[in-house]
Amino acid sequence: MDPIVPKNFIQQQIVDDLAAGKNDKRVHTRFPPEPNGYLHIGHAKSICLNFGTAKLFGGKTNLRFDDTNPAKEETEYVDSIMEDVKWLGFDWEDRLYYASDYFDKLYDFAVELINRGKAYIDFQSQEVISEQRGTPTRPGTESPTRNSAPEINLRIFEDMKLGKYNEGDCVLRAKIDMSSPNMHLRDPLMYRILKQPHHRTGDKWCIYPMYDYAHGQSDFWEGITHSICTLEFEVHRPLYDWFVDELQETDYRPRQIEFSRLNITSTVMSKRKLLQLVKEGYVKDWDDPRMPTICGLRRRGYTPESIRNFADMVGITKVDGVTDVALLEFCIREDLNKKAQRLMCVTDPLKIVLTNYPEDTVEEVDAVNNPEDESMGKRKVPFSKVLYIEQEDFMEEPSSKFYRLAPGKEVRLRYAYFIRCNEVIKDSEGNIVELQCTYDPETKGGNAPDGRKVKATLHWVSSKEAVNCEVRLYDRLFTDPDPDGHKEKDFLEFLNPESLKTLGNCYVEPFIKDAKPLTNYQFERLGYFNVDPDSKPEKLVFNRTVSLKDNSKK
Repeated sequence: MDPIVPKNFIQQQIVDDLAAGKNDKRVHTRFPPEPNGYLHIGHAKSICLNFGTAKLFGGKTNLRFDDTNPAKEETEYVDSIMEDVKWLGFDWEDRLYYASDYFDKLYDFAVELINRGKAYIDFQSQEVISEQRGTPTRPGTESPTRNSAPEINLRIFEDMKLGKYNEGDCVLRAKIDMSSPNMHLRDPLMYRILKQPHHRTGDKWCIYPMYDYAHGQSDFWEGITHSICTLEFEVHRPLYDWFVDELQETDYRPRQIEFSRLNITSTVMSKRKLLQLVKEGYVKDWDDPRMPTICGLRRRGYTPESIRNFADMVGITKVDGVTDVALLEFCIREDLNKKAQRLMCVTDPLKIVLTNYPEDTVEEVDAVNNPEDESMGKRKVPFSKVLYIEQEDFMEEPSSKFYRLAPGKEVRLRYAYFIRCNEVIKDSEGNIVELQCTYDPETKGGNAPDGRKVKATLHWVSSKEAVNCEVRLYDRLFTDPDPDGHKEKDFLEFLNPESLKTLGNCYVEPFIKDAKPLTNYQFERLGYFNVDPDSKPEKLVFNRTVSLKDNSKK
């Protein structure tokens, strides 16, 4: 195996650890989500980092659910997280764990710390405990029960486990240092009482460990070598190390490394705010294609490859920043441009009648499936006397820079013929309902034998054979690039009222009639689309994944 040239500081630290012979030269990471919501694009970055880093060094990655708060956790979230990780292309193999797997061991370790005088019961309220912790410039005040005898603390802790105390009556705290400059070392909470059933352990427990207590021990017991987490946990690291050191079992120690979390423009990443969007009906559900959730991106048409490429392009740093959502959109365009089947779809139909085309005749023209990949071949597209084009591709009184169809003007129909508009048909209210045109039979395939040129090529569908469908045009959910950054305003004030437009009377070529949900396509000239799971044989539904180019700055 060739030496690994580090691409970021995390890889460099691992290279250094391996060179020093730490942890038997193993690399073992973990992805530890809380099952209290659906994963979003920020979690995708962490998934790619943890699984990708271990793979680079020939190591392993665990999937471990941090299920220490039954009040917010559900099996639904567990299932969705596993689906998302697999969809992104990663496999934890047989290494699926839960913090709840260690509840007995965590309890036993807490008992050990109590017996060693390093943990105690505190009956004060959370408000009082918070006040007594002091400030970064003022030492904390010791709890009245901080120096209680171990046997007293142990008896009360056992009674807490047996349910003899109510929620909020007392907590178990680690006895560390109330004057530490690191607030997290000022006798942090280890256990609290929560009389709620757990999605895995049922009613067995009514006390649950805190994240800072459970996390490091879980890493230790699983043999994790590098605990990679986001930057807000940097100040938690001394506490992480303190608990692991107190295990006193071996020389092996997991190493916590922090990196900056992902922030994206025109997006909110807070689970609480995403939940608010769902619960208050601003979006349809967690998988609404406007949501930054992985299931939302999947439904919108994003591919695993595009998200992995995005995570790689964003990079790994220790400096907080904001990534333009345009980079994510660029990644999906780049991916779909190479693999998406091309089709023609008319979203705002205008009827064309070719007056010189034979009645009841349907011919087939050859269309390229993907010019970026010749192996995808060609398809047959029906062509007939009555067609549809886009309303915006015709102007009765064109400006000097309008090159598409107009009275007396000639254009090319993609893959087919040149046509010329001769007459405009209107209804009683003056609306254009039909264009009478002629086609040039000598221009089949889109080229004129006499060498004449046209300035516009239009997409179209044959009216009789076309499949009626619904097209959902999605845009960014927020109008402001930083909807979360206005202290005086609620983020909901920046919701984009144009984030979804539904077009119900669209027509797509018949090639697609048996399309399966989540299949990606490029609708020529319109953008990249995919088949929504709402689709039915009698009514296909398409989501716009992204436009063909970034128009956000125009």
